[in-house]
Amino acid sequence: MNKPLRIALTKGRLEKDTVGLFEKIGFDCTAVREKGRKLILPIPDGNIEVVLAKANDVITYVEHGVCDIGVVGKDTIMEMQGKFFELVDLGFGRCKFALATKKGSKFYGGYNVKTIATKYPNITRNYFESKGMDVEIVKIEGSVELAPLLELSDGIVDIVETGTTLKENGLEVIEDVCPISARLIVNMVSMKMRQQEIENFISLVEKALDKPEQ
Repeated sequence: MNKPLRIALTKGRLEKDTVGLFEKIGFDCTAVREKGRKLILPIPDGNIEVVLAKANDVITYVEHGVCDIGVVGKDTIMEMQGKFFELVDLGFGRCKFALATKKGSKFYGGYNVKTIATKYPNITRNYFESKGMDVEIVKIEGSVELAPLLELSDGIVDIVETGTTLKENGLEVIEDVCPISARLIVNMVSMKMRQQEIENFISLVEKALDKPEQ
């Protein structure tokens, strides 16, 4: 038997959704479900080894070829970029990037350069460049909603699921930037060296995605 396909999964919700997808394919994911503190786990009947990692690290591991495949959000792909193949939109982990401001503020009024707070400076820069706008970007690591409330920024670009946190802090979405969902990425060399295995695996994934929920 060939060495297992090594698949890096983003810890947390995407991990749970991906394991659910693997079980829909028919793989026995008991070891992953009962992982304890282990970070590398076997799915023997699929000849797969799962690596649990933070989103940014999933991309690093796939790009450097220590993992053949990764499951990561489109947000991380857009922010980090990198060299790999993005092959399947898995359809779960759906949300969006949005531009939000304090309720009632006139973001596009006036001629001054706007300041945007965000955890995602590359996505934000690219978005405003596409609109032909110069903006000043402030990178925030924690609750980005604080920045407009403290008058550090005119607006924020952030991931929005329900919008509840924004509303509770007196902010509103004024523009959607782009949709986000989980994606399956593949190392470029692995795609060449293990093409048949990877294509077979992707075929199983796509069939499972097409299956109606029980």
